Amino acid sequence: MKKTGWMFLITIIVGLYISGAAHAHFQMIIPSDDMVSQEDSREVSLDVRFTHPFEGHGMNMEKPVQFGVLKGKKKIDLLDALKEVKIKDRSGKNFTAFQGKYKMAGPGDHIFYVEPKPYWETEEETFIVHYTKVIVNSMGMEEGWDDEVGLKTEIIPLTRPYGLWAGNVFQGIVKLNGKPVPFSEVEVEYFNDEAKVKVPADPMITQVVKADANGVFTYAMPRAGWWGFAALNTDEKTMKHEGKDYPIEIGALLWVKTYNMK
Repeated sequence: MKKTGWMFLITIIVGLYISGAAHAHFQMIIPSDDMVSQEDSREVSLDVRFTHPFEGHGMNMEKPVQFGVLKGKKKIDLLDALKEVKIKDRSGKNFTAFQGKYKMAGPGDHIFYVEPKPYWETEEETFIVHYTKVIVNSMGMEEGWDDEVGLKTEIIPLTRPYGLWAGNVFQGIVKLNGKPVPFSEVEVEYFNDEAKVKVPADPMITQVVKADANGVFTYAMPRAGWWGFAALNTDEKTMKHEGKDYPIEIGALLWVKTYNMK
């Protein structure tokens, strides 16, 4: 009985540890405004961080490999515009993130993107690289939101990724090396920055959907705010850590904002 009791206790502890460690990582690019009107300031601030967006736990970032904006088929390198900052997460811990500013270059859609340096995740024994995008509309000209940046993996929106009401359905195509990924798993998480949303069980923190045979996924966003979509796959390459080869989780991430209908 004693042995069985100890085994049961160990199982519970391990289960709790795994469930706590399994919460999703999300690379983020959050702009100060997703729809810049004629009356707004043309300058947009961009918050670039690596975090668990629902729970508010942050991970340290290094300076990204690339950071830029695609406007009208032209890429503009913004890496030097990023500044390292320290942000306090919900646990009170400071973590390293980056911030930048950009003055909108005329009307039309601006696709901001980041490729971070690989992040070593000790508990999962894997490297993580999340290729992340957010689209900002400028002055009402709705052109370019479905353009492809040309990242190793990315989500191409089928739904216009701004001007969305809470409850709207969002669809996108998961692509890897320019080709759709059939049945790709897509994690969905809400940026619970004010910690107002509580969950009755851990599986509700990260929603999970699967793309269809054409790489298309669908999700209806139930609340106003920022929503992140992360389509995860494994790179064909590996990376070394302390002399051993480990897999690389590559994610195609896209952030969209929804609004309450008043």
